Amino acid sequence: MEKLKLMIVDDEERFLTTTEKLLKKMGVDVVTASSGGEALEKLRAHTVHVVILDVKMPGMDGVATLKQIKRQFPMIEVIMLTGHGTLESAVEGLKTGAVDYLTKPADLDQILEKANDAFSRRKSIEERIRVARMRGLMKSPREILKNT
Repeated sequence: MEKLKLMIVDDEERFLTTTEKLLKKMGVDVVTASSGGEALEKLRAHTVHVVILDVKMPGMDGVATLKQIKRQFPMIEVIMLTGHGTLESAVEGLKTGAVDYLTKPADLDQILEKANDAFSRRKSIEERIRVARMRGLMKSPREILKNT
């Protein structure tokens, strides 16, 4: 069974390193980035299933980064991470393609629960795509009988 691969994107270095260490101790495969641009670069180099993405970052903010992630990597699930004053941005993120949002300070168990939910959602979508492709490749019973 495939294991969750998680990326955390946040410009607060202390939050980033602490969360990464704790998640790795729990056995989670984690990649971190401190900006939207760095996140996009690392997504090109690493397999990632779910991104936890801070809304407020200098330069490319979370919503702009989300739009690029969804354009370049549509199967990656994104969860917005927001402070109390930026709830509107998290809602905008949901409208843009994020699957959920977390508020800071985010509890580690809550991060993992939402990431696992998003990962399950992705696996479900991948399975529906596989089934649809197989149906396209397989002939109907009527076509098989007609050709024999």
